[in-house]
Amino acid sequence: MEHNPIEIFKQLFNEEQKLSKVRIPTACCFSTNGLDGFPNARFVSFKDIIDDCFIITGSITSRKGIEINQSEKVSLTFWWTETEKQVRIQGVATRISDDLADKYFSERNLDSQIVSIVSDQGAEIEKMEDLVTAYEKMEIEGKNKQITRPNNWSGYRIEPIRIEILEFELTRFHVRRLYKKHNENWKVTKLQP
Repeated sequence: MEHNPIEIFKQLFNEEQKLSKVRIPTACCFSTNGLDGFPNARFVSFKDIIDDCFIITGSITSRKGIEINQSEKVSLTFWWTETEKQVRIQGVATRISDDLADKYFSERNLDSQIVSIVSDQGAEIEKMEDLVTAYEKMEIEGKNKQITRPNNWSGYRIEPIRIEILEFELTRFHVRRLYKKHNENWKVTKLQP
């Protein structure tokens, strides 16, 4: 197990989920290479691990989607307050299948589904009232109906090439391990805190 960071991640993630008191315990920081050369980071909800890839979802026409189209090199960073662990993942992002995107969209609550349809995420807005009106109209029209996933909403699978796990210690001599993918195998290196 020490040489498989995916399995270690699952174990640590489950430990944190059991103890976490935050409203969105699956939140993680997702970073992309910005169009202007500056890195961009935002918090997203981590969904799952499928075939050793980390899954996130959201608008593919937002800034993050546009930036992934330019450079598929991305990173995820997790900080777990209860267990005092940090996980940094660097990898390559590719779009998930439409079937998988449909599944994740159907699992969202109605409010989130409607906002995903009426909002052009990240675009400038002059009057919030217009967005609220569009939301209320769709809420009435969509009552007791299944809402279809919009074409600009999907997700990404992040295939990791590097995973660093840092476990905080009171002594400040934190346990820090870097896993690098090499020929489909993971090589681990211990790092100074």
